[in-house]
Amino acid sequence: MGEINKINEVNRALQPKISQLLEHSLYQKITTPEHLQIFMEHHVFAVWDFMSLLTALQKKLTRTTNPWVPVGNPETRYLINEIVLAEETDVNYFGNHQSHFEMYLDAMEKSGADTKRITNFLLQVSHGTDIFLLIAATKLPYNVKIFLKNTFEVINEGKTHKIASAFTFGREGLIPGMFTSIIEKVQENFPKEDLSLFKYYFDRHIELDADEHGPMAFKMVDELCGNDEKKWEEVQQTAEEALDARLELWKGIEAEISENIDSKKLQTV
Repeated sequence: MGEINKINEVNRALQPKISQLLEHSLYQKITTPEHLQIFMEHHVFAVWDFMSLLTALQKKLTRTTNPWVPVGNPETRYLINEIVLAEETDVNYFGNHQSHFEMYLDAMEKSGADTKRITNFLLQVSHGTDIFLLIAATKLPYNVKIFLKNTFEVINEGKTHKIASAFTFGREGLIPGMFTSIIEKVQENFPKEDLSLFKYYFDRHIELDADEHGPMAFKMVDELCGNDEKKWEEVQQTAEEALDARLELWKGIEAEISENIDSKKLQTV
């Protein structure tokens, strides 16, 4: 009961930032296919680095080395393995197995968004370059760099409860409400566009995170923190920083869309 109250306390403390994200003016700005492309070209990095948060938890909370022995709470192991299964090999729009990240890339291509920036970045990642050097050296938008840096700093610190906080409060617990806001505006602004793959990706996340993964993730944080006040303080601080990074990501996307709108206006003068 104490832990449940702690989760509620953290959620209450985060509510102002969560409200900013759910009611963000960015959603109103996505009014043309080009604006949606800009959104996707930034947001895809959040779709990608989510998997690093997840696999960091998998390494911490399940046994992924030989010889195998059972570790931790079986319910937590189930949560992590269930989410990995869904994220890496979910059923896509066409009935085939595919990761959510690959679904997103397909949705980008179908909508006309440019995938070169993310694919070139991942090519360098696959070469084994230090992730922080890579973030600093590549010509990514500033807001994307801020977002990625926050994610990998949490992972690199290696504290399981902090990784779980970024994962739970910054992703799983936030996604259903935030994605619903995005989809509502997209459907309103693009009634005739074929955004079937884009919508399917978001619908799957809303369905999985709201009904299954979100509640299970909160239980995971409960177990990792217990009655340790210092851990709960770090959980809240990490969650706040993750939400700030998301707000920075949204701010940068909105700024680029606004620039696009202004340039179009100048062209018509």
